[in-house]
Amino acid sequence: MPVWQVLLDAAGALLLLVLLYGVCLIVRRRALSRHGGTFELSFRVRSTRAGRGWLLGLGRYSGETLEWFRIFSLAPRPRCRWHRSELRYLGRREPEGPEQLSLYPGHVVVVCGTPEGEVELAMGPDSLTGLQSWLEAGPPGAARLH
Repeated sequence: MPVWQVLLDAAGALLLLVLLYGVCLIVRRRALSRHGGTFELSFRVRSTRAGRGWLLGLGRYSGETLEWFRIFSLAPRPRCRWHRSELRYLGRREPEGPEQLSLYPGHVVVVCGTPEGEVELAMGPDSLTGLQSWLEAGPPGAARLH
């Protein structure tokens, strides 16, 4: 078999894998949305360097928990979870420097407190309003928004 046919077959197989991956991402996002509305939510996993460490993702409220899913992952389970009673809204800020390129356009950076320390999330203004409402709507006697 000539080399060009082998390369053509390999390119076709690679294209098929990329298309299959894309279809799987679409199916996963639809499945996540079926159990409650999802919204664009980025999470800063590393804060050692200014403006770096952001991962794009999806957020979903599931009862008393805010779940975060990586956008380009095929995993059916959330990568991070924050319980409403342990999450406190500390403030917001506009993305600075390289963060503007790492995040979705129009998103703001939200700083929340958890028992493990501060967590930085990025979301749209409408999603921030939803987060604040969700935090305030906790059961009686739970920690309130500060």
